[in-house]
Amino acid sequence: MTHVDTSVTGSSIEASELRAALAREARALGFDCIGVTAPGTIEKAGAYFLEFIASGGHGDMDWLAAQPERRLDPRGLWSDVRSVIMLGVNYGPDSDPLSILEQRTRAAISVYAQGDDYHDLIKKRLKALARWLVATAPSDVKVFVDTAAVMEKPLAQTAGLGWQGKHTNLVSREFGSWLFLGAIYTTLELPRDDAEIDHCGSCRACLDVCPTAAFPAPYKLDARRCISYLTIENKGPIPREFRKSIGNRIYGCDDCLAACPWNKFAQEGREAKLAARDELRAPALAELARLDDAAFRALFTKSPVKRIGRDRFLRNVLIAIGNSRDAALAEEARRLLDDASPLVRGAAVWALGQLVQRDEFAALRANAIADEHDDSVREEWGHAS
Repeated sequence: MTHVDTSVTGSSIEASELRAALAREARALGFDCIGVTAPGTIEKAGAYFLEFIASGGHGDMDWLAAQPERRLDPRGLWSDVRSVIMLGVNYGPDSDPLSILEQRTRAAISVYAQGDDYHDLIKKRLKALARWLVATAPSDVKVFVDTAAVMEKPLAQTAGLGWQGKHTNLVSREFGSWLFLGAIYTTLELPRDDAEIDHCGSCRACLDVCPTAAFPAPYKLDARRCISYLTIENKGPIPREFRKSIGNRIYGCDDCLAACPWNKFAQEGREAKLAARDELRAPALAELARLDDAAFRALFTKSPVKRIGRDRFLRNVLIAIGNSRDAALAEEARRLLDDASPLVRGAAVWALGQLVQRDEFAALRANAIADEHDDSVREEWGHAS
């Protein structure tokens, strides 16, 4: 019988009993699933990660390439860790997240960003669970939620929460594609859960649905082609080759997640703070295009959308306006030709090029380009003419 020594109190507790109590406490705090794994279990994932970095697939996300050894094994981040507790919170949507793509004058915001920022909610719960664990079995702990050099998805697979599908995201037999993950590293030796096996089989639904062909092969992602990367992490103009494929997606993309057949077993999320806000379910592109910085910050209070800032956000909105096929929206793009941000002005040029007649666009170009001092915007006028 395995016991966990609690040296501070001089007592001990059966490891299986502690593990069961940990699961009960996790669920009481609002976590939907829990698993425990050991450091040293993600060697294969580490090799894939190094290949991903070497290929340049991470794009401009330089923090991924910095000190990669810290990601390859939990002990690279904290040498004292003995067990990794992986936890998940279900954020399953209450409707088909792809139906918005047919409403071309409305904005598609990724499911995970339609409610409050999950980082804040989950970190608070992780800290509460960590405090309980330390009080029950004195030990050292560290908590992580997508903000440190932690390979959450491979660790979640070895902890039995799900498996990394061909789209590289975690898939759960119980919750489909819709799990937020958090981790607690502890110095305790806890009973391990069995790793989940891959249940993708011959299915290619997630690969085939991708609008920008961001998967060069199953289980491999080129972030530079991914709409989530292009609309969130990318700080400059969106490359022209991807603009039409983006459609009305203005923050992230759910296509590969939503296409997974395992979602037939998914459940609607039970956390109200993560539920979609009514004003973010299908906002009108025209209204979003009129947001100044203060209005942008107000609309996206407590939302992960706020972190990209108003200028990148309007860049995305203007790409969607250009794809709307609605000539009435040209007025919104025309107004933003005078925006203070070159990023916004350049996107407005492209949007107008998609919506107005050639002669009208030529007249706009003749009036605007003489007064334009930013090279990137002048280039947009040149390409769109």
